[in-house]
Amino acid sequence: MNSIFTYIFLGVSLAAPIGPVKAVLLNTGIKNGFFHAWFFSLGALATDVLYMLMVYFGVGQFIDSPMMKTILWSFGCFVLLYTGIENLLTITKVEVNLKLRKYTRLRHSLFSGFFMSLLNPLTILFWLGIYGSILAKTVGTFPVLQIIINSAAILVGIIIVDLTMSTVSSGARKILTSKLLSVISILSSLSMIGFGIYFGIQAFNALFR
Repeated sequence: MNSIFTYIFLGVSLAAPIGPVKAVLLNTGIKNGFFHAWFFSLGALATDVLYMLMVYFGVGQFIDSPMMKTILWSFGCFVLLYTGIENLLTITKVEVNLKLRKYTRLRHSLFSGFFMSLLNPLTILFWLGIYGSILAKTVGTFPVLQIIINSAAILVGIIIVDLTMSTVSSGARKILTSKLLSVISILSSLSMIGFGIYFGIQAFNALFR
């Protein structure tokens, strides 16, 4: 049982840092409320499961190729810069009015989370690096069922963090002023742009070095 909680804690600790996907999740919760943030996180979780399966079945070697890394860095740069700039341009629309939820479909948030995470190089590096190394250590010593349980425990840890962030971001809509919400949205948008620039630099280095 202790090992299961260890893997849950691993999922929590790995999902807790505010990366580009988490920045968008928080921004989604602030703008559209809990369910949109939660569906966004479910989309991102679907990507996690996809990459987990790819690493497990050995497809990770293809993703780890220099050409694929360059493509992913480039796509990640474009998506994050576009999202961050778009949020800054629409910052005046951030209001506490909960009726804003009607203008955005939940499936849009779901697909946004999926594709944002799918094109996020940090997600790929995480599953190739962290999960790949864990898998390499456990495949020879644990049965397949135990590996599945440990992998599910990591996902549970990620879900706990996503649920917490969705709740906090949506709760902020009810207790904070529109001005303060706009400031938070600006900071998250700048975070996205910063990660986008970082991804762009990585793509440039991969192409010309």
